[in-house]
Amino acid sequence: MNGETDQKNVRIKRFDKDVPIPKRQTEGAAAFDLSAREEVTIGPGAIGYVPLNVAVVTPPGYFLLIAARSGTHKRGLMMANGIGVIDPDFSGDGDEIKGAYYNFTASPVTIEKGERIAQGMFVPVVRFGWEEVDALHNKDRGGFGTTGAK
Repeated sequence: MNGETDQKNVRIKRFDKDVPIPKRQTEGAAAFDLSAREEVTIGPGAIGYVPLNVAVVTPPGYFLLIAARSGTHKRGLMMANGIGVIDPDFSGDGDEIKGAYYNFTASPVTIEKGERIAQGMFVPVVRFGWEEVDALHNKDRGGFGTTGAK
């Protein structure tokens, strides 16, 4: 598939029209950037919630994954929940997507209105059922963190 034939249109609502619509920063980017709708200051060692200015209707068969931009840690921030999973049924007029950020520094960090602070990506959902068994009959790997031992 090429970029033109596999494109899906997604319904999006912006809460503040002065903040740009999300976009990919380069042609080869896998994700699109999301910007803060308002200025938010997060105190040292605290968690703050940044409104990302959009509500979306996720295409059928997908969910929206929200992640920090790669340079966010340079600001002293990391996403408090690692990533955000936006389920397809979170799509109402008031369902603005927010990013939860943890400030791991000893100083307050301010995110400016319009600052690109998160990235989003639509990911296919695979439906499956469980088949419970008493044994898996696969080789044990040795537990958490054992594959990188020298």
